[in-house]
Order: sequence, then structure tokens, then C-alpha cells
Amino acid sequence: MDEHPSLNIAIARLGNTPDSYAVWVLKAPYPGGYVIENCNWTIDLSQIWLSWQGLFSPGSRPYCLPCHQDLNIPDLDLAAISPPDAPAPQIYSANLMQHLGLKLWQWLFCRQVGNAFAQSQGIAIGQGKSLRFRLEIRDPDSIPLPWEILQSQPGKPALSLDRQVLFSRTNSDVDPLPPQRLDRSIEILLVLGQNIPGSPALDLQQESAMISQALRNTMPSGFNPPNRLNLAGCKVHTLVQPTPAELITALESQQYNVFFYAGHGMPAPDGGLLILNDLGGINGTELAQLLVRCRVKLAVFNSCWGAQPYQHQQQAVPRSSLAEVLLHYGVPAVLAMRDTIADREALSFIETFTQALAQRLSIDEAAAIARQQLLISYKFNQPAWTLPILYMHPEFNGELIRPLAEAVTEIPFVVQSIPAAYMRSLSFHTHPDFPIDRGLMRVGRSSDNDLVIVEPWVSQRHAEIIYRSSSMTDPSNGIYYLRDSSRFGSYVLASEDKWRKVHSQEFPLQSGMQIKFGSEEGQILEFRIK
Repeated sequence: MDEHPSLNIAIARLGNTPDSYAVWVLKAPYPGGYVIENCNWTIDLSQIWLSWQGLFSPGSRPYCLPCHQDLNIPDLDLAAISPPDAPAPQIYSANLMQHLGLKLWQWLFCRQVGNAFAQSQGIAIGQGKSLRFRLEIRDPDSIPLPWEILQSQPGKPALSLDRQVLFSRTNSDVDPLPPQRLDRSIEILLVLGQNIPGSPALDLQQESAMISQALRNTMPSGFNPPNRLNLAGCKVHTLVQPTPAELITALESQQYNVFFYAGHGMPAPDGGLLILNDLGGINGTELAQLLVRCRVKLAVFNSCWGAQPYQHQQQAVPRSSLAEVLLHYGVPAVLAMRDTIADREALSFIETFTQALAQRLSIDEAAAIARQQLLISYKFNQPAWTLPILYMHPEFNGELIRPLAEAVTEIPFVVQSIPAAYMRSLSFHTHPDFPIDRGLMRVGRSSDNDLVIVEPWVSQRHAEIIYRSSSMTDPSNGIYYLRDSSRFGSYVLASEDKWRKVHSQEFPLQSGMQIKFGSEEGQILEFRIK
């Protein structure tokens, strides 16, 4: 159940009048909040929007809303938004961004809708919580606008940067949200796609290494020891240029809660096409149904078109963006880019976003923190922080993994002194790490294990890696054990050249020992203590 008060607002064009819109409240935290307003899109707004595109997207075709496409709109007067003594490029870009944010706020939150927002935020503040604000844009031509920069007044943070207002876009034309499981760790399937002619070339091995490292950096510096143990683990499995069949097998063989795609694609009415390899790819509709069936909670796309609608004969097609298609079929959350984003900016966002998720924050709060990091690193007057677009299902509360309060009550306080350990796969060139969470890792073929190994000789619940200490006051002096409960046993490389079979018994582990589960032909995993 959603703990935060929620306010959902929708925008739709009215009939055949291209400059007339309805703005109304779909969901409010109090009975009188369901209000509606008629708002006209002005030439002034189109002028500012065209100036934004000319400055921040100079390589693309200027995009104007249909109401003013046939008009010769004059350029924006620089003096109107910049102080007379301001240095031209930098201050002008910052003022243009703020100017558009203020104008969009005044247009969206006019009169009664503005009062509904203010009262909803007051209710959230009174409860000591954030207001979960979702914006549904039913006019496809309005989707490319950077609604994330909405700003109430100069000096105030933009709406998507304010942690007191958890901002996301949404869509009410969706399938019902199935019951959501709460995982103990972040399980990521990272997919790197194929280059296509005319697009920037990807060095896939380098790209894989950089993204994997950013995703795994869930232990930021400056954390004190108690906070370190409240962090959730992060496991990353990488697929480079898979076939659709390999992608399906990977998603069905293990319980992933995050799907991450980096690569190229092509927009289309069905959500576009992700280019996986030379043999083809998978379209948005197919991917959506696959992710829902495999119960993936969050899909992230490091590509420049995922949040943009498909255009046919210069007309935006409704519900055609990849993000909207995935949400329509019941994917709880989708994060995609509004425009082209530089690699260094994307990696900075990904690292901070994953760190925030590992702190058990909700997806929309993690997105706000990651946007803040982009703003700090690349400045307010640069568009980097405005590019990540988060869509959330209207029934989804944003929880990716088990909240901190639940995790703390499940275990005694003394486990905070347990030495951190992990298993590392040596059978893959990426050597993925699998953290052992709070002194326990369940290993087996069944999908409810902490470490899933899909091999025929591995039992459904094959073994456990457990930590045991004889001291209740100082548990840091304990030992990790391999406890086998399988049909075929496990194998431990206890010396340099001899594998020892462990069957229905416990075996003490030392850092650096190698383990195979079920067969000497199985993949090799290495036990490590940090």
C-alpha cells in the first residue's frame, strides 16, 4: 500500500481546438481535490519552447505544438529573461531553463489545480511525508516538453529535484498491476545491444565494464558502519548482443527486478525496436509482455529515444513511446531518456541512482537524488539533469526492494558486525559478484534462492553459505560455512590441485576457496571475504 499521499494530474487537448487543453486531478489525498481547469497554450509558451530546443537540441528539427506550427514565431527577446550585465551564454541558458520552468508551472497549476496541489502538499507535510506527484500527459505532442523542470518561483528547486515531491510521469491506460514481491537485493540484467549504421559506435566490452562498475558501486564513500549494513546488495548479470531467445532464457532463469538496456534502437508505434544483434531485436510490445511475465519491476534504457513518442507524417502517435508501451502492459516503472545523453552523464546518473536504490529508497526518490547529482556535476544551465524521464504505474508505490524498517526487524542487531563476504563467478569473463546478505546465502536451481544456478546437477535448494560465531557480544570472530543439503553434493578446492566433495555436511570456508555445486563439471565460484 502506498504510504505517501498521492496527487495525479492529467493533461489532454480539447476537441478540435489545438490551443485549448483540459488540466484536471485524477487522484487526490482529500475529497475536494478533484478539480478541472481549461488552459490555453499561448504563442509566448511556444516561443520559449522553440528557444529551448534551439539552445539545448540544436541538431534536431525544431518541434512546435500543433497550435502554432503554421505561425512565424519570433525569436525570444534575450533581454526579457537576462539581466543587462549578465555574461551571455551561461547566464542566458540558465535563465532560459528557469523561464520555461516558471511558465510551465503557471500554465499547469493555474487557479483550482494550483490550490489542489498546494493543499495536497500541505497534507503530506502535516503527515511528515513526501507528496507523490504523477503527471499524465494524454496529448502526445506535449510529451517532448521537459515537464521535469517545473518551478514554482525563482530560487525554488525544480519539481523533479525536490525530495518533498516525488515526481514521475504516469499513464492511466494500463493493465492492472500484478502483486509485487519484495526482494532482498537489487538483481540487474544488463543487456548491451548491437551497433546500427549511422549511429555512434559502441565499444561493447568497454561499455559493459563501465556500466557494470557503475551499477555495482552501491557503497558510496562517507557512510558510517551501521549504514553500510543497511545497504542492499547489487548483483549484475551481463548479456552482450544476445538473441531474443537468449534474452528470454536469461529473464526466465532468474528473478531479476531490474532490466537495463544500453544500445541502439528505432522508434515505432509499438514501442520501437531494441537492436540486440545482427539477427534482429525485440520490439517494445514483446519486451513489455516478457518483463511483466518475469515480474521485472524497473526497466532502464540508456538510449536517446525511449521516452519519445513515434511520429508519423510529423504527427505524434498516442501511447507509442517505449516507456508508455511498457507501462501499458503492466511494467511498474520505466526510466528512459528524453533526448541524447552523453556517456559520462548517463554513467553518473546510473551510479547515483543505483546507490540510492541500494539504500532502500523508492524509485522516484532515487531518481530525484540522481538528478540532483547530475545538476551538481554538470550545472543547472546544462540539460543533463532534465533528460532522465521516469514513468510509474499509477498503482505502484515505488518500492524496488524490501524497505529498511522491515529489513531491520527481521534480524538481530549483532549481525551488523558480520564480515562482508561474496561469491564471484570465475566461469564468465565479467566475473560477476554476488554479495552474501547478512551472513546467509541460499544456493540452488529454484528461483527463490539468493544465488540461482540453472544447471541439471544442481538441486532446487542445493546448499547454504552461512556465518556462525560462538560469541554473542563479538560476532566478528566467526566462520563462514558451506552447508550442503543436495542430492549430488558440492565440491570445494581446499588445496591447489584437489577438489573435496562435501555432501550433506558442513565445511568451513576461507577467503579464496573455489566451489562447484552438484558436479565437477559445474561452473566455478570463488568465496571471498572483503
